[in-house]
Amino acid sequence: MDLAPERLREMLRLMATIRRFELRAQELFREGLAVGEFLGALHSYEGEEAIAVGVCAHLRDDDYVFSSHRGHGHAIAKGADVRAMMAELLGKSTGISRGRGGSMHMFAPEIGLMGGNGIVGGGTPLALGPAFAAQYRGTDQVTVCFFGEGAASQGVFHESLNLASLWRLPVIYVCENNLWAATTPICDAWPVPDLAPRAESFGMPGMTVDGNDLLAVHEAAGEAVGRARAGDGPTLIEAKTYRHRPHCMVIPEHRPEDERAQWEALDPIPRFEAWLLEQGAISDVELADLHTEVEAELDAAADFARQSPLPDPAHFAQYMWA
Repeated sequence: MDLAPERLREMLRLMATIRRFELRAQELFREGLAVGEFLGALHSYEGEEAIAVGVCAHLRDDDYVFSSHRGHGHAIAKGADVRAMMAELLGKSTGISRGRGGSMHMFAPEIGLMGGNGIVGGGTPLALGPAFAAQYRGTDQVTVCFFGEGAASQGVFHESLNLASLWRLPVIYVCENNLWAATTPICDAWPVPDLAPRAESFGMPGMTVDGNDLLAVHEAAGEAVGRARAGDGPTLIEAKTYRHRPHCMVIPEHRPEDERAQWEALDPIPRFEAWLLEQGAISDVELADLHTEVEAELDAAADFARQSPLPDPAHFAQYMWA
């Protein structure tokens, strides 16, 4: 893989930004519970950062991303403003969705972020729309749809992949397989251990990658995006990973302690940091400075969110369509 050191460092910065965003969001959630100042549920992306960053590194502003309920990482990797995202969590008027969406509904169409979705698998059919539009217009734009392994048991998942392959649409389906759909282990939901082989039945390539290895994800995504831009149709990528936190902030931890410890030892951020240090792509001082800068940025974003005003009730209908 021939990536310039500055590009590698930027990918690390994005992963660190996602991690710090999630940690600050959890603090805001706990604070907000006491005074009613947090908008909806919170599903942390902590531990899965390499997937969003590795995939979105290949995308342009005019490419499209459909997210899931666990979508903060996708938004940040696509270039969303962390201050506006943090404000959205608190339902503030400066939020990325004007304080009307909350954690699962962050949109920024100007950078191709088509939003999260609280419906399991809800993004899989929606992703067909801009992919078809790009094909119809003759552009080389691509669409990426992120979803969890739980969504792969929805009927619409199979319908969407069938249509994408039938029409050779420029769409990449990325399954973030963190082994647990809410509180259901994958072994209780799937008769086989991997999702990627299902792609064969739809006549498209399917790849299983280590979702905690940024470089592996980046390589697989580069191949898939290249195929899509060339008009060679869709790809299914299954990235095996593990979320560090329970399903959401209101569900107790239910996963085995030894399983959690095993996966947390494979944390994608220190893993990539160690590789960068070994390659001489970053120094210890640069690494420390990077984390200090990211922490300051997210602390400032949290302050911005707290200080921003709530939406004016008089403007209730401003963003509604008749």
